[in-house]
Parts: sequence; C-alpha cells; structure tokens
Amino acid sequence: MSITRRFAAAATLGLLLGTSLASQAQAATWPDHPITFVVPFGAGSATDQFARAIGQGVTEQTGQPVVVENKPGASAMIGAGEVAKAAADGYTILFTTNTSQAANPHLYKKLPYDPVSDFAPITLLGTGGQIMVVNPSSPAHTVEEFIALARKEPGKLTFGSGSSSSRVAGELFKQMADVDLLHVPYKSNPLVITDLLGGQIDMMMADMATGLPQVKSGKLRALGVTTEQRSALAPDVPTIAEAGVPGYKMGYWFGAYAPAGTPADIVSRLHDLLVKATTMEAAQRFYSQTGTHPETTSPEGLAEFQKAETEKWGEIIKKAGIQPA
Repeated sequence: MSITRRFAAAATLGLLLGTSLASQAQAATWPDHPITFVVPFGAGSATDQFARAIGQGVTEQTGQPVVVENKPGASAMIGAGEVAKAAADGYTILFTTNTSQAANPHLYKKLPYDPVSDFAPITLLGTGGQIMVVNPSSPAHTVEEFIALARKEPGKLTFGSGSSSSRVAGELFKQMADVDLLHVPYKSNPLVITDLLGGQIDMMMADMATGLPQVKSGKLRALGVTTEQRSALAPDVPTIAEAGVPGYKMGYWFGAYAPAGTPADIVSRLHDLLVKATTMEAAQRFYSQTGTHPETTSPEGLAEFQKAETEKWGEIIKKAGIQPA
C-alpha cells in the first residue's frame, strides 16, 4: 500500500472513530435541556392528552421538562413535516398516530415528508377504538335509525373529522352501510366536537378520549363503537357491527418518532424512557380513562408494525372508495 493510500485510510478511520466518540459523548450527556414533543393535532385531542401524560413520565425520569407543541392542520402533515426537518439530536420528537405514518400516503398524492425515510422509529405506545356520536337533538337513537335517516335524505347528513382515522372510519361506514354522507374536514377532532355540540354537523367517529366524556355528560349521544368488542368504559353502547353494519371494524394507534439520523444511542435511550413512561401514573390514568390498550415495541418492531399498517390502511382506503387528494 502506498504512503498516500495509507494516509487516506488512517484519516478515514480517524474520522469514523471521531464521529463515534462524538456520538457517544452526546448520548452520555443527553438530555441536558428540555425535550419537545410535536403533536400534529390540536390541544385537547387524544394525541395531545397522551403526549402530555407520557411527557410527565419522561420528566419524572430525567428531570428535564417536556414541552408539548401542537401543530395541527393538513391531516397531521404540518407537524410531521416540521419534525422531519428538525435537528436529529433527540430533542424533537413526533408524537403521532397512524394518520401521519400509515394513512396519509394513501390519502394524498404528495406529502411534505416521507413517513419512512424521514424518521427514526422509537416505539409504539398504544392502540384504541372510536365511538360514533351524534347531537342529542338528532332523531337517530341507534345506528340503524341513523342509516335510515341518511337513506331518506341522501347527501344531506354530514360527518366531520379532524384526523385520517376519524375520516376513514366515517368513509368506511358510508361504504359498508351504503349511505351518502357529506364529509366536512377539520384541523383537529376537538374542533369537530365543538361543531357537533353546536349542531353544525350531524355525526362524528370520535376517539374515545374526546368523545366519551361528552357522552357521559349527556352532551352527545353514542350510537356505537368501532371495535370488535364493546368498550368496558361504555358497556351499554353496542359495536357498530352488531348495531347494523356487520363486519365493521376500525381503530387507531399512537407512536413516537425521532428525525432520521438521530444517533442510535439516543434513540435507544428515548425508547427506554418512553416505554417506562407508559407504566407510570399519568399514562396509566390515560389508558384507563380512554380505553386505550398499552402496547410498546422495539424501534425495529415499530418499523415493521408501521409497514404492515400502511398496507392495511391502503386496503381500507381503497375499499372505501377514497381518491387521493
């Protein structure tokens, strides 16, 4: 080997060692300032509530504050796009759902981020179901009555959604119940709840965290749940499948992602912190109050789960007849 080639090889090795040592040094001191959870939905949404619960657990473990930033709009694309461009240092985390990571690729022709290559998966955090709700003034007291009402006046009844999960649940209901409903999009699910309470729209497939409290307070009426089994939190509410739409089933999931290129040591540390946080008081309270099922994975496990979910949501969206916008 020539002196020049030996020098180049030594320089390359030195650069690699230096990079590795720098990464290890960074991981050793991380976190030394506040961590930001970017939630691509509005304040009060299920994702927002869950992010704050998990953030509390992370703060209790590290002593560092966790700041939750709500970046709603464009079906979670605004928040996800910001995290995709953020510094890969472990201080900016996308706290999101299947909306941004599995459904959007099938709902939109162009995204401001790549759900796979722009992120480093950390862990799955939970799965949940939705609840079909209407205003108490609605003449529909059951799923069958709502279907009959919709068939009587095709295209007149509306349903709102502030996430892809909520939208696709409504679209799938339209397809399987053979009814014509008008979809009204919102930036986030709490905004849909507000208009449903005010009578501006007729129906919503709400996540349990935002819909169930309104049902229990009598402000909204529940017609059915989207899961295969009835919810222990609302045992008197039938599943949509048993209430008039056989075979109907929908749900959603939560997951955490760092920007692509985040050092593996920091991703591993984040994983351990988040998984531990799911077992702590604030997260356990969220799980129990919303019917969300605790479920965590390795970073590799989340990547595999996301891949399978992307294929599943693609099939559901295609079956529902939704054309990419």
